[in-house]
Amino acid sequence: MLNNIGLPGLLLIAVVVLVLFGRGKISSLMGEVGKGITSFKKGINEGEKELLEEKADDVADIPQPEVDAKDKV
Repeated sequence: MLNNIGLPGLLLIAVVVLVLFGRGKISSLMGEVGKGITSFKKGINEGEKELLEEKADDVADIPQPEVDAKDKV
């Protein structure tokens, strides 16, 4: 159903939305959407950092086998 909207259809939808909501409301809405996307990306990056730090802590907690002088090559 939505596969054949095309450029003219999208332009018509944009004009109708602009008339209904007004330019000021749309620009403030887009600003909020941008802030939400930025916040989401920031949360994703912080989550990745926490996982990497947790993985590094887990690796640091693994006891290393002791190597005698005879075992060294």
